[in-house]
Amino acid sequence: MTIGRIIAGREPDIVSCTPRDSVREAAKLLAARRIGALPVLEGSEVVGIFSERDLLYCVAKEGEAALARAVSEMMTSPPISVDPTVSALDALSLMTKRRIRHLPVIDAGRLVGFVSIGDLVKYRIDRIESEAKAMRDYIRSA
Repeated sequence: MTIGRIIAGREPDIVSCTPRDSVREAAKLLAARRIGALPVLEGSEVVGIFSERDLLYCVAKEGEAALARAVSEMMTSPPISVDPTVSALDALSLMTKRRIRHLPVIDAGRLVGFVSIGDLVKYRIDRIESEAKAMRDYIRSA
């Protein structure tokens, strides 16, 4: 299964922020949407990712003053991304190797999706459960 199939049918709106947004604004957005990361967009180009980890590190380093800084100063950049044709297992492997939890999905230079490691683990578990059920059904019918 490809990343494109996993993101198919999702809402087309992807929650994001800009490099000029304050860390405070981005943190409020993460909390309000109950999400772990935001793609950072400059126009239509993904220039970084701002995550809970970025927030934690900047607040631990600078205290409350960090909240007034621009996202561009705290985001992870350049972002690691995938295109929709990448397999879910390859994307999961990339995330594990690079120790990241979120991947922008880019098609022809445009952000078309944003997947988390949780999305890919859920896909993998669902697939394993489906295969196990098929095996049980086959054994029962034999």
